[in-house]
Amino acid sequence: MKGTMLVATASQGVIRSNDDGRTWQRTPLDQALEFDGVTRSIAVHPTRPHTVFVGADVGLVRSDDAGATWVRVRGPFDDHHLWTISIDPVEPDVMLVGSGAPSRARVWRSTDGGTGWEQLPPEIPEFCAGVSRPRILASTIDPADRGQMWFGIEEGGLWHSTDRGATWRRIDDTRRPAAHRGTPGPVSNSDVHAVLVHPGDPATHLVVTVNALWTSTDGGSSWFCRIAADEFGLRYARTVATLADGSALLFACGDATPGTETRIYRSTDGGARWEPTELVDRPGSTVWGFGVHPDDPQLVLAGTKYGDLLRSTDGGRSWRAEWRSFPEISAVAWTPEISPDNPRH
Repeated sequence: MKGTMLVATASQGVIRSNDDGRTWQRTPLDQALEFDGVTRSIAVHPTRPHTVFVGADVGLVRSDDAGATWVRVRGPFDDHHLWTISIDPVEPDVMLVGSGAPSRARVWRSTDGGTGWEQLPPEIPEFCAGVSRPRILASTIDPADRGQMWFGIEEGGLWHSTDRGATWRRIDDTRRPAAHRGTPGPVSNSDVHAVLVHPGDPATHLVVTVNALWTSTDGGSSWFCRIAADEFGLRYARTVATLADGSALLFACGDATPGTETRIYRSTDGGARWEPTELVDRPGSTVWGFGVHPDDPQLVLAGTKYGDLLRSTDGGRSWRAEWRSFPEISAVAWTPEISPDNPRH
């Protein structure tokens, strides 16, 4: 590939390759992002592929050279751990970031590309059952109706806004049991791992909770539930992605966190049917995140909890592992821009 692969880790900052994976470089010294820092989320700017944002233990950092050097994006979240970043694909000056454990879980919005920020409602409790301190693992801005925004909290539910984030409504209902497949109902699990809007007519909304994959074709009014253990053979549902051209969906699940086994499934009909993909090199822990880019919709990266980086060049049908093993992977991305080498590489 021509470009830069970026691996966000929980102990070694962002590690990148600008030569198709032959060599890998750590963040150089004297950066806003430490070479041994904790990173949790990564997002490539939709119209400026040389610009990359990372959510880290210092807050939000930005690179304008495809991940070689980093500067701090100042905001009220400084020194908060940021677990999610979303950029409006049509109006990229609009951004959402969300924080979480060990920091207090909060959501902030920028409408000027990251210069100014405001904290959004709701006020999220400091503690919760299950993970002690909640973390906002997922957020998205609807690419077709950008007034609609979503975020999901690990042990804090699914939240929806129809007015560009000014107000939010929690729409999961843990008082009701999960609906059987074919019978719509509310999302009934508060442990939300991923939220995605897949383009189509109608669009498909997808939510991943700890044990299930939920899909909606009516804008989130009702949801169809697939229990991971029943339909995919592994009980721990983790993440979902859409190819950059909208031609397919990918769903990853595992046997646990960090797990010892993982599977990736692919759908070409908006999530109605799912087919298993081929893992040529079988990783030893659960896939944690996908990386896609419109420059090449067939090229997809997948990173596992315990450091395997998988690459697909056929739109997610088959996967091979990169030779390099990484520390704990939090998120992966790639950009067609080639980052410069470190001065002491």
